[in-house]
Amino acid sequence: FFFQNDVEICLIGRGCKSPIERFWNGNSMVYILQKADHNEGGDSMEESKSDDALYASELLPKESAGPVALSVRRAKQLISLYTMAQNPNMTHLKTSERVVLPPLWIRCDGSDPECTRWLGAEPLKAGNKITGINIYMVTCNGPTADKTCFANLEELKMAHKVKHHSSIVTTKGFAQYELIRAAAIEDTIVESESNISIDITWNTVDKILQPPPLTAAATLNISLESGDPRSPVYPLYRELQFLLTLAEGLKTGVTEWPESLESKSAFELVQGFLTDLKKLDVYCTSGNENGTENIKSDTAAVDSSMKSIFSERGGLDFAEQLWCKMRSVSSYQELVECFTLIIKSLEHGEVQPWIHQGSSSLLSKLIQQSYHGKMKAVSLSGITPVQMLLEIGLDKMKKDYISFFIGQELATLTYLDYFISTSVDLQEQVHRVQKLHHMLEIMVSCTVLLQFKHENLFPLTQTCLKYYKENPLNEKHVFQLPIRPALVKKFYENDHPEIWKVDISSGHGQKEVKTTWQVSTSPPVEHMISNNIGLLCDSTVNGSTEERMYFITMTNCSQVHFT
Repeated sequence: FFFQNDVEICLIGRGCKSPIERFWNGNSMVYILQKADHNEGGDSMEESKSDDALYASELLPKESAGPVALSVRRAKQLISLYTMAQNPNMTHLKTSERVVLPPLWIRCDGSDPECTRWLGAEPLKAGNKITGINIYMVTCNGPTADKTCFANLEELKMAHKVKHHSSIVTTKGFAQYELIRAAAIEDTIVESESNISIDITWNTVDKILQPPPLTAAATLNISLESGDPRSPVYPLYRELQFLLTLAEGLKTGVTEWPESLESKSAFELVQGFLTDLKKLDVYCTSGNENGTENIKSDTAAVDSSMKSIFSERGGLDFAEQLWCKMRSVSSYQELVECFTLIIKSLEHGEVQPWIHQGSSSLLSKLIQQSYHGKMKAVSLSGITPVQMLLEIGLDKMKKDYISFFIGQELATLTYLDYFISTSVDLQEQVHRVQKLHHMLEIMVSCTVLLQFKHENLFPLTQTCLKYYKENPLNEKHVFQLPIRPALVKKFYENDHPEIWKVDISSGHGQKEVKTTWQVSTSPPVEHMISNNIGLLCDSTVNGSTEERMYFITMTNCSQVHFT
């Protein structure tokens, strides 16, 4: 909602993602104040900019890329109003009963000498009585590679002691390293939203940019996007994409058939497959040789150590082998021709293939009926052929994922039952198979890039299984795993941190006050980008470990007591 026309007020609920979580560790509801984007006039003082800022705004996109900050002067006025409204001594306001408001944080434009980017206020209370207020100030400068601009830890500690009249302070360190870049395969450029990083915290900091000790507590953060061509499971990802194409066609009635990469048509592959079975007169489970010839060639360059992590499952039954041949189908007509040929072979008893138990697909039912020489007529029209192919593909891929998770002793069949259940409709089954694939990609990536062993993969698998039993597919979700820093130390020990900070604290309970000094490679405040810092963003990521550009951020806290 809006206040005095120029201020937009947002109420962020408890537990929701908050823009000030980097600077404030509260978990209550919070007010976020920023400039109202409908205010085109405004106060001339607020609209005034330096020549440099005007030049920057000329180069930036005209459309607002995000929230817009208020002037520091206006933010201080609003903080004062908020503080007075919470102060029980302000009797002239004639407020019958004081209501404890949620904390208030205001986006600032950095127009003061300190470059203030946030001002915050949080009531202190004893029971239902307001006893005081915490005032927060977040300043940010940079980016810069000049380490002479960095603070001195002893000076920071002394300044904190003087400001808060404390004789004893404690320090706590935090460092975040990006691992996926450090562990990436050389000479390979793949655009991806994937990110694997590690957060490390420890007590007692000795100096600015101190490397974290091996005794520190660490959490791995994994956000992985499926479909990396470097992955050993990329062939399976391509299978999944075809499965999704069929599912979408079943839902909309229009199937976008992919272009075949095979030298032979799907009909020719199926025809040859059936001919071979007739010659053998027995069904051989030699695996999926012809059907994956093209896919195997795509992964020929993958390192042999990667290949050993995920290998193609052997012992494919008749329906699964057909899926491998028919993945190259290029039209609805060809699909109908393939199933017509298959059904005729079954009706005439030319082949008597075996299939795995437990399949509920229409084709599996026809095969079982063929054993007794009585097959029900199937009309290969409408969506029926697409559904038949989707069903055998689902059966095959479910078994692929089960084979991996059970074979690697990462999960039991009971834990996987939700993901392979046939009690839900086909669209939901496909959605759950997508979840299985995303989990597989995570496990394989952690094994390949970070050399994780079973002791680490098992708890990570349980975390993923729990999340995906309760939530829809979300490849942007960050999965977290507590680990020992020593496990991944070799990936970050020669790299610069993405974030490094130190908390200097004194006091206890509500009397605790904290000073935080931080450096980060990306702007810690989102409204810096939408003002005039956007010009400098490219300079923060240069891929070099020699000189890293850092934003320098300070968070100070002051307490005002009403009683």
